[in-house]
Amino acid sequence: MRENPYIGGMFPALDILRASMGIGSFMKAPMVEAPVRATTPAQPVLVPIRSIGPGERERIVQHLLALEGHDRYLRFGYAASDEQIQRYVDGLDFERDEIYGIHNRRLELIAMAHLAFAPPEQASECAEFGVSVSKHARGRGYGARLFERAEVTARNEGVRMLFIHALSENAAMLKITRKAGATVVRSGSESEAHLELPAATLDSRMSEIALDHFAEVDFRLKQHARRFWAFLAGMQEVRSGVRAARDQSAA
Repeated sequence: MRENPYIGGMFPALDILRASMGIGSFMKAPMVEAPVRATTPAQPVLVPIRSIGPGERERIVQHLLALEGHDRYLRFGYAASDEQIQRYVDGLDFERDEIYGIHNRRLELIAMAHLAFAPPEQASECAEFGVSVSKHARGRGYGARLFERAEVTARNEGVRMLFIHALSENAAMLKITRKAGATVVRSGSESEAHLELPAATLDSRMSEIALDHFAEVDFRLKQHARRFWAFLAGMQEVRSGVRAARDQSAA
């Protein structure tokens, strides 16, 4: 298997920690985010990917319910209804599995991945990966970044085989897995991909710590920026009210 720049020789932990201190871009006013330009393999984009806990079930529900019918079909293998999506989210096991998310400046969940580990009674060396990306956020490589992030965790948890079950028509997902070096077996309308993972190393464990830190700092900065702009908006309303009252009294 080829070495992935995000895992074995991934972003050095020091570089990630330095990147986490780049706060300038998050203090700008909220805006529509432009697609990330394609970069060369030598300059991969470092995307803040945060581990999601049970406190964010509502964000997960909103993200999945916003998926259109065909997108739900590709994600779950069937045209999941709103009720089925709600049951899926309610059944997420945050203690056993890992749920990852990418948030925009408004703290909306625009991409998420589910790394499902085998139950305790089964072999613990296997895990399954699933991903979804909001329609307006596609074309930025988020699916691939989430897959690479899940590889890091799976490897450090002792997983030796990462499985991806996808419909054969899900070209985007199959492209991600093939690019990562996975073996894809097609059986009619469905495909099964598996990726062998190397054993964890000190570098992979330090990289995971650094990535977690980078994502958490990014999320906190977005929270602070959102509160700041909400405060300014409130102040503007107060000033407008005072100005209107002054003009009325002067009339």
